[in-house]
Amino acid sequence: MKFSKLRFASLAAGVAILFAAPLIGQQTKALAIYFIDVEGGQSTLFVTPSGQSVLVDTGWPGERDADRIVSTAKQAGISQIDDLLITHYHTDHAGGAPTLATKIPIRNFFDHGDTVEHDAAGQKLYDDYQKVAARGHHVVVTPGYKLPVKDVDWTIVTAAGKSLEHPLPGAGQPNPGCADFQKEDVDNGENAQSDGSIVQFGELRIADLGDLTWNKESELMCPVNKVGTVDIFVVSHHGLDISNSPALVHALHPRVAIMDNGATKGGTAKVWTTVHTSPGIEDLWQLHVTAAAGPDHKSPDDVIANLTDSPDQAYGIKVTAHADGHFEVTNLRNNFTKKY
Repeated sequence: MKFSKLRFASLAAGVAILFAAPLIGQQTKALAIYFIDVEGGQSTLFVTPSGQSVLVDTGWPGERDADRIVSTAKQAGISQIDDLLITHYHTDHAGGAPTLATKIPIRNFFDHGDTVEHDAAGQKLYDDYQKVAARGHHVVVTPGYKLPVKDVDWTIVTAAGKSLEHPLPGAGQPNPGCADFQKEDVDNGENAQSDGSIVQFGELRIADLGDLTWNKESELMCPVNKVGTVDIFVVSHHGLDISNSPALVHALHPRVAIMDNGATKGGTAKVWTTVHTSPGIEDLWQLHVTAAAGPDHKSPDDVIANLTDSPDQAYGIKVTAHADGHFEVTNLRNNFTKKY
């Protein structure tokens, strides 16, 4: 039987589409990141293209934040937390772990080891978390440790008060911002112990340093920038100005910053200014409007998840990231989406 040229061309096109379909599917798989509103704490859920989940921190103790995390997990299509990374032992970051563990399985626990805050409240928080972590696989991380996350290169760059000894590949350039850096009071608490991460998905890079404070930032960034530049910067410490030095933020050179501040916590004018004067910055997205910054230091309403008339609506921010480096950020209050 003979084929006409037209029929042969149609058949060839069909075969090409058939074989291209899996490749198209692979190219469209994205890394999903959910910034959960835990009212001035932190809880950020990463879901990789292969479905592995990493939760950074658990918000405050009690039902509210645990329920918000579980609701977000369902939205993301996952039924367990594969990896929980606790940046440090403060109530707004680790306090939610015991309740969360009663609502959704948590397999692996990553943290910086023992707490440095041994007062009654600090010790109880740590002990309660340890009881939960003992039920799963527990790993103490150190700078340079790689979280075993599929599809993503997840590097711990600070932990237990220490930072990388050597720059990451491609980093290590002198940081001009260090010339004006002035140290502040020494922080002997848990904030300075924060587990900080550089997350790389293909060409896209994200920095999340927990509540790392001012002096510890300089150990990571001065005299050379040990981590390089990023596309997305999770504003440290909810936008408080005992963190987020220009030597850090400007050297990271982010295109987009995302701030997990609360209505009455974080989001200071000083940090807003530092972010907005960073070279290459396009937008600062916020979980809340904050009175602390005032009307002259406020992002547009479209990129703020919770406005002053709805502080407890628990709207979050979602990032859809692609391996070629482009990404979309969506305000889950109004579904406003911007592509970068």
